[in-house]
Amino acid sequence: MQQIINFLIRNKTFITYLVLLFIALGLTFNAHSYHNTKFVNSANWLTGGIYNTSDAITDYFHLKSYNEQLVKENRVLRSMLLNAGVDTAQAKPRFGKDSLLNDYRVYNASVIKNSYSKQRNYLLIDRGEKDSISQDMGVITSQGIVGIIENTSSGYATVQSVMNTLSEINASVKHTNNFGSLQWDGKSLNVVQLVDILRAAPIKEGDTIITGGMSSIFPKGIPIGTIKDFSLDVSENYYIINVNLFNDMATLDHVYVLENLNREEILKLESTIDEQ
Repeated sequence: MQQIINFLIRNKTFITYLVLLFIALGLTFNAHSYHNTKFVNSANWLTGGIYNTSDAITDYFHLKSYNEQLVKENRVLRSMLLNAGVDTAQAKPRFGKDSLLNDYRVYNASVIKNSYSKQRNYLLIDRGEKDSISQDMGVITSQGIVGIIENTSSGYATVQSVMNTLSEINASVKHTNNFGSLQWDGKSLNVVQLVDILRAAPIKEGDTIITGGMSSIFPKGIPIGTIKDFSLDVSENYYIINVNLFNDMATLDHVYVLENLNREEILKLESTIDEQ
């Protein structure tokens, strides 16, 4: 306490000056509207800047939750597109009103582990059986296909990547009726192969490859990539087409899992055909 008193005594002249200065400024602001307005505007600018900075900092730390919200909204929109029979690549009508591929439910998930430098690559996502995820569901992003659910636990699932030498997905050249099998030769990142396309097929570099819709996993029209180059196989009757994937498989983050609500019905019907 004594130190505070000593400080005030030593600086009494300066302190008196500050007190008189603030009193004079207060009287001036109250007596003159111009000065009062300038003071208020300056105060608002200062506090506004502080609040804006504070809000920006808050927004930064909430980016994850904002991104999750956007992913959920995109999931709803993608579900609407699929169930309305809309081509997600060009947003044009695709399915007929009575198509078995109309009814899809879409789940969002995050990739928590991703391998892309092996022969048999897999992803691990943070959704599992408790989230209604099951084996043989398709996995995509807004850019294109990722793979197929292979195994599940309560809270997680593994995805067989399209960059897996065991992967085999029905695909087609867009705007044609030429269907083939999408595989991976295990050589190049983000380059897969479309095989079994007849030599007579009218294809060219840059053509878009999409899912063929000949399975109960992916609806027709999900983007895959574009033709990089192509050559004939040993028989010279079919093309081997190198496809540049739309997805960068090394940087996957958020994905969507597709559930075909008619899958059981389709498989049951197909099993009766196999038994004949």
